Amino acid sequence: MTTRLSWSSRRTEVSGLTRLALPPTVVATLGCDAVGVPARFGFRLLRRLPRNGCVFADADWWWWIVPTGSDQELTWPLPSHYAPGAFVPAAEPRLIRWPDDQSPYTPPIPLYLAACQLTGTAPLWRVDLGGRGRGRSFR
Repeated sequence: MTTRLSWSSRRTEVSGLTRLALPPTVVATLGCDAVGVPARFGFRLLRRLPRNGCVFADADWWWWIVPTGSDQELTWPLPSHYAPGAFVPAAEPRLIRWPDDQSPYTPPIPLYLAACQLTGTAPLWRVDLGGRGRGRSFR
């Protein structure tokens, strides 16, 4: 399914969520999900990352665009929120940070580690050992 994106966010009628829409000058070849943190962490997280893609914000939350599936094998720390499809529980998020190039993505692993550090949470990810479909958690 292909969705045309504009750079103004759009509220969906069914779910009450807002889809973060990218500027037309960036290319989202890997799909789009978003990771949000409460606004009180926004500037600190922004400064800790080696690269920031598109970042959206409203009064309560800041949202980073990551490639689709960036939640696989990771347990994102509370109070962060992982939003598949970049559908977020925000009324009017605005694009506050443009990427330096044409990629909208913030690298998810540095984002994850910085979010863990800011929230005082030890990183936790699941690893599938032996192909049995059961993950094992490592801390």
